[in-house]
Amino acid sequence: MNDVKLPQPMQVRDMLCDLLGRDVLVQVRDPIQLSPQNPTYYGVYVDDRVRTSMVVFADLAMAAYGGAAIGLVPPGGAQDAVDENALPPMLADNFSEILNVMAALFNVEGAPHLRLYQTYAPADTPPADVISAAKALGGRLDFEVKVHGYGLGLLGMVMVF
Repeated sequence: MNDVKLPQPMQVRDMLCDLLGRDVLVQVRDPIQLSPQNPTYYGVYVDDRVRTSMVVFADLAMAAYGGAAIGLVPPGGAQDAVDENALPPMLADNFSEILNVMAALFNVEGAPHLRLYQTYAPADTPPADVISAAKALGGRLDFEVKVHGYGLGLLGMVMVF
């Protein structure tokens, strides 16, 4: 069995506030419905044996707003990405850094050490097991995340058993 732990919502909020240098509101919500019509950004986390243990995913809005905020890109640039339904490489790289730092949320005492192994930008096609894991209904947290000055996006975390 997987001993990975999901973080508390306040831990997610605090990390994002510190990382982005601005207020972030995080609210738990019902599971996010993933579909090919809604571009999604995936982060795959593995343990020391390189077994997938966690999948974090975000809709295009969250990736754009988070990526813009951490890179000090004006809100208009992030909104353009959302309006065009495409994430520019710079914002994708910036959001990858957010996912990398988020590994600290999962590395708690008594749990296996996780690290970000792979990311899949919305233009990429992740493996079927990553998409399947993100659609699982158990062992997950889903959030609405409002990045002050940018906008509202969706973020989900799923433990892989």
